[in-house]
Amino acid sequence: MAGILIVDDERGIREFLAEALRDAGHETIEAADGAAAAGLLRGRAFDLMITDLRMPGSPDGMELLRLARADEPNMEVIVLTAYGTVETAVEAMKLGAFDYLQKPISSPSELRLVVARALERRSLLALKDRSAREAPAMPPLSYGDPAMDSVLRALERVAPTHSTVLLLGESGTGKEIAARTLHQRSPRCDGPFLPVNCAAISESLMESEIFGHEKGAFTGASSARRGRLELADSGTLFLDEIAELRPSLQAKLLRVLQDRRFERVGGTRTIEVDVRWIAATNRDIEAMVEAGDFREDLYHRLAVFPIRLPPLRERARDILPLTAALLARICAELGRPTLHLDPEAQSRIQAETWPGNIRELANALERAAILAEGDRIGVADLGFQHAPQLRAGRAAQSMAAIEEEAIRRTLAAVGGNRQRAAARLGIGVRTLYEKLKRYGIE
Repeated sequence: MAGILIVDDERGIREFLAEALRDAGHETIEAADGAAAAGLLRGRAFDLMITDLRMPGSPDGMELLRLARADEPNMEVIVLTAYGTVETAVEAMKLGAFDYLQKPISSPSELRLVVARALERRSLLALKDRSAREAPAMPPLSYGDPAMDSVLRALERVAPTHSTVLLLGESGTGKEIAARTLHQRSPRCDGPFLPVNCAAISESLMESEIFGHEKGAFTGASSARRGRLELADSGTLFLDEIAELRPSLQAKLLRVLQDRRFERVGGTRTIEVDVRWIAATNRDIEAMVEAGDFREDLYHRLAVFPIRLPPLRERARDILPLTAALLARICAELGRPTLHLDPEAQSRIQAETWPGNIRELANALERAAILAEGDRIGVADLGFQHAPQLRAGRAAQSMAAIEEEAIRRTLAAVGGNRQRAAARLGIGVRTLYEKLKRYGIE
């Protein structure tokens, strides 16, 4: 149940709005003019205000909106406008109103739908604020390895801008941490950060997930739903594994990047959005463009500022500090704060090349922490299936050989389950099948 303030100088409209919203379980309070509404706002907090824009006396609806934005920034506002004054409503939205309704309102269901969307955004922003307060600080991108210097400089330069960023690198190299770092250091840091894993959502659901859908757009769409793009308005949308998008979605995404507007699935109303785009992929996207598997025009829109994150095997100085940080977090979650690595285990971890990068290292440490007896983690607990090899010799392997080894080791770790293996590797199941066929892995 939400607390809603209704402001309109016409009694019949106030009563219509109040009755429709009380039937939906909300608490409503009415005000006949801007002065009465301003007094109510000073006396208590509301989740939502619905106000007419044109009212006699002072403040009118526009002035009331400005007061509300200044004093109650977390309260959502919906404005009411008569036919022919839509331009004023658009101006109100630029001042921070969530949406507008044109009089006469067609039905109570239309009112309740817009109110539900406004309250959904308020809940999302409140959750973001609470998560920001409660969540531990993000792990650093680097612990001082020179291989990361150029990455950190690039992130520092591009973060304050609105430029689109394309993060490149193998699975598990920290692309999402880099994306969140960009968001937190950008002018949009107070807006939402919405990630979409393009490899983890089925093709049939991906369009609705990104763009949202209207009621009845497809079987099972019993109500309208806002997509990640709409929810990310004024913030950052992070499209992880962008290379997994099918061609039809690539075309639709290109239009949004060009025009900053879109329609929901099954809808006709054009919605404008203002988001900062960050995309990421572990695939050779330039080769995909040359092969015709990824749109060249979309690639150039996304690759305004490309940043490559080096694999863990190229960051030898980061491995042990990163291991210590990961193990501390894992031990806290498992309730075993005294667990530690013995010197031999540390040396073995340092000698490995970690083809699965940070994700593989974290998985190995979690498994070891579960298996370890007492307070010490030894080499046997880490579960290596091969003899240690020199880093220099392993680094000379081709990327294909390293990738093949990572796939084989991951499949072995999950008992051959291909969906779980794809999730651990950070790629789509379809991509995993292609790689299994390429390397002749049964």
